[in-house]
Amino acid sequence: MLRRRNLLTTLLIALPWALLLTLWHQYPTTHYLSLLRKTDENVTSKVLLNGTSALREVFPSCTRQQQSIGATPKIIQNYVYSRPPPWSDTLPTIFVITPTYTRPVQKAELTRLANTFLHVQNLHWVVVEDSPRRTNLVSNLLEKAGLNFTHLNVETPKSLKLGLSWIPSHTPRGTLQRNLGLHWLRDSFSNTAPPEGVVYFADDDNTYSLELFEEMRYTRRVSVWPVAFVGGLRYESPKVSPAGKVVGWKTVFDPNRPFAIDMAGFAISIKLILEKPHASFKLEGVKGGYQETSLLKDLVTMDGLEPKAANCTKVLVWHTRTERPTLVNEGKRGFTDPRVEV
Repeated sequence: MLRRRNLLTTLLIALPWALLLTLWHQYPTTHYLSLLRKTDENVTSKVLLNGTSALREVFPSCTRQQQSIGATPKIIQNYVYSRPPPWSDTLPTIFVITPTYTRPVQKAELTRLANTFLHVQNLHWVVVEDSPRRTNLVSNLLEKAGLNFTHLNVETPKSLKLGLSWIPSHTPRGTLQRNLGLHWLRDSFSNTAPPEGVVYFADDDNTYSLELFEEMRYTRRVSVWPVAFVGGLRYESPKVSPAGKVVGWKTVFDPNRPFAIDMAGFAISIKLILEKPHASFKLEGVKGGYQETSLLKDLVTMDGLEPKAANCTKVLVWHTRTERPTLVNEGKRGFTDPRVEV
């Protein structure tokens, strides 16, 4: 008799709590409170105040939770990104030419660059592979990036690659690829009026401030600015007079070059590129560090340069270069699955 009484007492105490906990976990408010706790750490408060639509964007798997309480959360397998800034018919276009080549960090470099470009309005990305064919890795990345792009390829002959060339100057990496990008631009606008805009050579191993692209957007002919971590210095920069004119170069390596500037340190008006159809990066007879000069000397003089970035007093681009990964444990045959794209 005593055992039955104890069992009945236990059931009377436990049953109400069990029912209460069940209702608590199923009630929608509980899930909303859990979202609040989860989003407080990584999302600004503005997202939480935008109501259902904002929550639907941040938590797409939670939009039907009132209709199907207790259902298995939906797992998103495909991500499609779209560029937030809308295209403007009045804003000059920025054509970015990026040479790239196959290596372990290629996808990581291009992904970082694409994530930067997603925030730049009216940008068209021209990616040129140093390859006999366009690779699936780069093609897939560009298709998913949500950017306006053109995908090209041209392979640099082994006889011209750095360290293998019989030409005393050695052809720097990316020369043929940048020239193909220029050829594409000229061919694209050969029969149509060119848009307002600029051409910029953005290597995939640099880091770019968003402010840089707004600085270059309204370039009349050729604009210039400092570049960090080049030439053995914290930064190299054009010398600008009190009158706002470029009068020289703040660099240690061969400061007497006509244009002692890094590839990331200038942008060119698209109209100027089209007006000078023979201007290109030279392949022969060009010393190291003179690639930029080989193009710019056919486009502009020192007096025609436009200093940007607060008269070249602000650094908005960094020649960072990703560290080469150590893959010694892969061995000759490879330890990890080669079918997994890295």
